[in-house]
Amino acid sequence: MDVIIRNAKVVNEGQILKLDVLISHERIQRIAPPGVLDPQKKYTEIDATGLYLLPGVIDDQVHFRDPGLTHKGSLLTESVAAVAGGITSFMDMPNTIPNTLTQELLEEKYRMAAEKSVANYSFFMGISKNNLEEALKTDTENVCGITDDGLYFNNDDGILANYPDFLEQLFSRTDTLVALHSEDDAIIKANTQKFQLQYGDDIPFFYHSLIRDTQACLSATERVLKIAEKYNTRLHLFHISTLAEAKLFDNHTSIREKRITAEACVHHLWFSDADYERLGSKIKWNPSIKTEQDRKGLMQLLLNNSIDIIATDHAPHTIAEKAGNYFQAHSGGPLVQHALLAILELFHRGEIPLEKVVEKMSHNVAEIYRIKERGYIREGYFADLVLVDLNNEQEITTNSLLYKCEWSPFLGQVFKSSINATFVNGNLVYEKGSVMTDIKGKRLRFEKIR
Repeated sequence: MDVIIRNAKVVNEGQILKLDVLISHERIQRIAPPGVLDPQKKYTEIDATGLYLLPGVIDDQVHFRDPGLTHKGSLLTESVAAVAGGITSFMDMPNTIPNTLTQELLEEKYRMAAEKSVANYSFFMGISKNNLEEALKTDTENVCGITDDGLYFNNDDGILANYPDFLEQLFSRTDTLVALHSEDDAIIKANTQKFQLQYGDDIPFFYHSLIRDTQACLSATERVLKIAEKYNTRLHLFHISTLAEAKLFDNHTSIREKRITAEACVHHLWFSDADYERLGSKIKWNPSIKTEQDRKGLMQLLLNNSIDIIATDHAPHTIAEKAGNYFQAHSGGPLVQHALLAILELFHRGEIPLEKVVEKMSHNVAEIYRIKERGYIREGYFADLVLVDLNNEQEITTNSLLYKCEWSPFLGQVFKSSINATFVNGNLVYEKGSVMTDIKGKRLRFEKIR
C-alpha cells in the first residue's frame, strides 16, 4: 500500500517547507502542500507533525568488516545500526579478509550485501602495489570508486599517498573516482620513535595527535594534490583532519564541476585532543583527532564549501581490541548509529544550519559520486528518507547500541534529537527503536562519467 507522510517539515535543497510526501513502489511519487493529496484515497498515513523529514544520509566511508572480520561487525549488524541512525546508503572499504583486490572478490561482496544489508550499498575496489591493471577494470556505473583506505601499498608497509611514482601511473590512466587516505608515513614513523624513546610502549593516547600530526597530514595531502592536478584526476580525499589541509581545497567551483573533493568525519568535527584524557583509546583514529582549533576550522571550511561532505569512517573493533597500551589498542571506532545525531547536536549548538547538514550528508555525497536518483527529496527519486525529532532527548546507553562491538565513544552523551523513522527504497526499516530486517537494500548505481 502507498504511504503518505503528512505535515512534515521537509529539509531539502536549501529550504525547509511543510509538505506531504507520497511514497509508492519504492519511490517518491508526489510532494505537495498539506491537504492537496487526495484525502479519500487509501494510504498508510504517518502524521509527522512537529517532525523534520530529511533525505537519508549517504555515508561514503565505512568498514563493516564483512567478510573475514565479523567478530567486529557484519553487513547485517552494522547496516541495522546505520538505518537506526538515519543512514540509508553506505560505501564500504576494501580492507576485509581477503582484501578486495580482484573484481571477483568485489562482486562477491555485492552478492553478500544483497542477502544481508538493510541499507543500500556500494563497495570500493581496493588498490595496492600489485593490482593496478585489475583495479583499472572497475565499472564506473556499478562501483563507487577505487581506494587504498585501510590497505597497505606493499604487504605491511605504507599507504598509497607515500608512493608518488605509483600515483603517477594510477592518476594518468584511471577514469574512475579515486579516494585516498593521506598521511606521511616517514613523519609518523619519526614521531613514533621520538615518543617511544620517552615513554616506551606506554605512550599516553594524547600524543596520538602529535605522532600523526598536522605536518604528517599536510605533507602527504599536498603531494597527492599536486599529482592529481597534473592529470586532472577525479580525486576524493577521505577524513581531512586539520585546518591546514582544509585550506588547500577549492571553494569556488560548483560541487558537480569539482575534480578534487574532500570530506570531514564526524569524530573530527566533534572531539578534540582535550578528550583523550577522558576517552583514551576510544578516540584513537587514523588520522588522529587534533586540536579544538582544527575542529572549529574544519567546521568553518565545511560551511564555506572547501570541505564538501561529512562521513563517519565507521570502523568497529571489539572493546578488547581497543584495550592495552598505545601500540596494542587498535585505531577506529563505531559511529554510524550516532553520526546524524551528533551533527544535529552541532546544529542545536549553532555551529551548522539544518540545511547544511542535509547538503553535506546527503545532497553533496550524491553529487560527488554521481549517484543515480538518491540524495534528494524529489519526485521520481528513491524514497530514502529519515524522520527526525529535534526535541526528543535521548541518552546513549549500552542497551541502546546496535553495533556488534557493543560500545561507543558517545556512551553517556545526551543528544537533544532522536531518529523517529527511516525509509529505504520506500520501505519502513526503522521506527522508534525497532528495525525491520526482512527487506534488503539495493546496489547503488552511478553515472558513467564522473
